[in-house]
Amino acid sequence: MKPTVRGTLAAVITCVAAAAAGAVAASPAAAAGSVPVPVPLEGVENSLNMELPHAGAELPLPTPGSPEAPRYTEGRLLPDRALPQLPVEAGLPGADVRAPLPRVLGDDFDHAAAGAPASAVNALAPGASLDAPLTAPDAGNFGVPGLKPPQAGVLAPALSAVPAADLATGPGL
Repeated sequence: MKPTVRGTLAAVITCVAAAAAGAVAASPAAAAGSVPVPVPLEGVENSLNMELPHAGAELPLPTPGSPEAPRYTEGRLLPDRALPQLPVEAGLPGADVRAPLPRVLGDDFDHAAAGAPASAVNALAPGASLDAPLTAPDAGNFGVPGLKPPQAGVLAPALSAVPAADLATGPGL
């Protein structure tokens, strides 16, 4: 297969994949990136007749992505990434806690709040890159490939995240 045909085929497949991803992203089921988890303390608050802390959390939903296609290069019999890395997008769980203070810091500081929003985590699974111990067919040797040392490599997994947190005090948070 010529490189121009491969390039055209790759462009068409990329366009189809982008259109399919846009259709999936528009569906309501795919719109939920995290699930809120409230901690119900209203009943205890009403029975004790006092203000209790409010707590809640967010649990992210992991979504597997599509791996990169193998890349064919000249001089190799096998594609560059024989076992591609699978991307997985998820998130760190988020938390939101608000608690009353007994006016320790003065009248303007009667509540404290701590929040850690759910943050994205991008991960790549390990992959492998292999090459056969044969060269491309050699025209000078009647089309018989030559021998070369086999090549094998492991693509390391990757993980990236940017967590954040907020701490605040004030009246009636």
